[in-house]
Amino acid sequence: MILYGISTCDTCKTALKALERAGHAVTFRDIRKEPLNTAEIDALVTEFGGRLINKQSTTYRSFSDFLRESEPEAQIAAQPTVMKRPVIQADRWYLGWDAEVQSALL
Repeated sequence: MILYGISTCDTCKTALKALERAGHAVTFRDIRKEPLNTAEIDALVTEFGGRLINKQSTTYRSFSDFLRESEPEAQIAAQPTVMKRPVIQADRWYLGWDAEVQSALL
C-alpha cells in the first residue's frame, strides 16, 4: 500500500497512523520531496479527474488565471501540493480520508 501526500498534512498523518495500526504495511511518499512523474499524474487524473485538485487550498487560490484554467495534469505538475490528499494505492485507488475510505481500508 502506498500513501501519497505531504509530510506536513495532518490528514495524511492521521491516515498513515490509522492504516499502520490496522496492520497495513504502508509506504509513505511525500509528493513534495519526490514529485509524481507524468505517467503517475496521468494515472491519477484518469482515475479521479478534476476531483484530484483541491480547489479550496491556498495553493490553488494562488494560481494564475491561466494555471487555474489548465488541465489537472498541468496543475499537479506545476505544484504537486494542489493535489487532494491523501491518495492511497491499495487494491484500488482511494482519494481522501473520509468515512467511506476508512471503512474500506480499516
